[in-house]
Amino acid sequence: MNQIRNFCIIAHIDHGKSTLADRLLQLTGTVPEREMTEQMLDSMDLEREKGVTIKSSAVRMQYDAADGGSYEFNLIDTPGHVDFNYEVSRALVACEGAVLVVDATQGIEAQTLANLYLALEANLVIIPVINKIDLISARVDEVKQDISNLLGTPEQDIICISAKQGTNIEQVLEAIAERIPAPKKDIDKPLRALIFDSHYDSYKGVIAYVRVFDGQLTRDNNLMMMASEAKILPVEIGIFAPDLKPIEHLEAGDVGYIATGLKIISECRVGDTITNAIKPAAQSLAGYHKPKPMVFAGVYPTDGEDYSDLKDALEKLQLNDASLIYEPETSEALNFGFRCGFLGLFHMEIIQERLEREYDLDVVFTAPSVEYEVQMQDGTTKQIDSPADLPDENLISEILEPWMQITVFTPTEYYGVVMELVKRKRGIFISQDYPSTGRVQLTFEIPLSEVIIDFFDQLKSGTRGYASMDYQFLEYRAGHLVKLEILLNNEPVDALTAIVHKEDAYHKGQALVSKLKRIIPRQQFVIPIQAYAQGRVISRANVKALRKDVLAKCYGGDITRKKKLLEKQKRGKRRMKMVGSVEIPQEAFMAILRLEN
Repeated sequence: MNQIRNFCIIAHIDHGKSTLADRLLQLTGTVPEREMTEQMLDSMDLEREKGVTIKSSAVRMQYDAADGGSYEFNLIDTPGHVDFNYEVSRALVACEGAVLVVDATQGIEAQTLANLYLALEANLVIIPVINKIDLISARVDEVKQDISNLLGTPEQDIICISAKQGTNIEQVLEAIAERIPAPKKDIDKPLRALIFDSHYDSYKGVIAYVRVFDGQLTRDNNLMMMASEAKILPVEIGIFAPDLKPIEHLEAGDVGYIATGLKIISECRVGDTITNAIKPAAQSLAGYHKPKPMVFAGVYPTDGEDYSDLKDALEKLQLNDASLIYEPETSEALNFGFRCGFLGLFHMEIIQERLEREYDLDVVFTAPSVEYEVQMQDGTTKQIDSPADLPDENLISEILEPWMQITVFTPTEYYGVVMELVKRKRGIFISQDYPSTGRVQLTFEIPLSEVIIDFFDQLKSGTRGYASMDYQFLEYRAGHLVKLEILLNNEPVDALTAIVHKEDAYHKGQALVSKLKRIIPRQQFVIPIQAYAQGRVISRANVKALRKDVLAKCYGGDITRKKKLLEKQKRGKRRMKMVGSVEIPQEAFMAILRLEN
């Protein structure tokens, strides 16, 4: 037990976390040289392309240290994006130490700080590491000083490495063996094991990734999930080497997996505690809660015949991702589809890419929205995640929207740019801090509906890519919000409906109408596009009709003959307008996202 070290690697996106993990696997001989690939622990193509870990993983390594001891290292890899904050927090609780990786060219960034604070809350021992020292633009001494000021670590204890070239990786392994404490063991207590991730296997059911805190377990034990109360007899238990390797038993301090045989991943949620069903523990491990979707969008197949394929694809995705929720939805414009809930915009982007790549589906995503709390005149409260579901405004007392606390980390020369952007997005300035020379950390409160559209893109472009941000849910607050509807040919299009601030309704309605006028293809009849809010039309534009020259065949003759032909055409157009349907291209739904301010 004294030779076990459980640790994770925390970093900002693209600071070299997965590359460092590769070098550790290589140096410890965990993966044979011929089987080694780049980003070994990132199994998805999407993870490799985007340079961000989406799914947690774990691996056990054996290391012979300089002091003659043989150590068992359990590396728990954590997701690298703010949307998966809860999963990161559970993975950190499963460790005793963390390797903090900072890019020598970028320095400390928002995600670095966010994950660092989570690690400090979990009382982990931090080993600071500066990566990418081989690059010409590396600012090693400057970044070393910043980390020393932040953590109070002596500069000589900060390890400088190049994960790509394998420089000084031995020092990282030695520091893990020396500085990170062994897990506290108590084999005699009732079993308590924390689920820090899970995935679905079609043969073994849900496979739970666990860290055992108390007691021990074998394949013959009857087990129970303390939150969902699901009872199981394990199909298999084992360790990650890095593939699944069955073993006889797991005990306190170990990291491994339990193949549960469960067919529904929601019965085996991240953060839940597994205990013995016959002799259960008195209380579960702290910190469990259900991940709550923050962003909602409609997902529709481009071709109506693909509806059942889309349903199957979402079912399969949900087996590996319990935080994805969906329910059937119908839209007048898009027919049958699903209303899906996501942890954030990045999570939504990942699901969209996986639907298109892994399941070869052509899908339409409507503009994302957030969940509003609507307080009615009769005292009841409704949760609304689709703007089209908003009740009549005469029945509403007030609408509450989710607010976030965001932390923006930027070079000081872009201070004004960030302030201006946040002000435009209805943000409120809270505080500022200068953690290092030339860098400022700004804290704001801002409505989530303003963040999910294009805030991050504008922040990156306004600061030339130097700023980074982190956000977390704060509370629901009442706001002056109204429903903005778009009418095409006098019919409301539910998929283009949005809930906006009262002051922005006119400008957004006008901008949307102008944009739709350019996007919507012309028909044989005039198409009126109207923006409607607070009981009146606030903006209107017409898509001109395609003209057909009905007088072309009329050579000379009396004027009455021409009038007769034109009158006939007018009647036909009127009839066509009554029964004609307007086709709405995918760009129309994305127009809501890309409205220029």
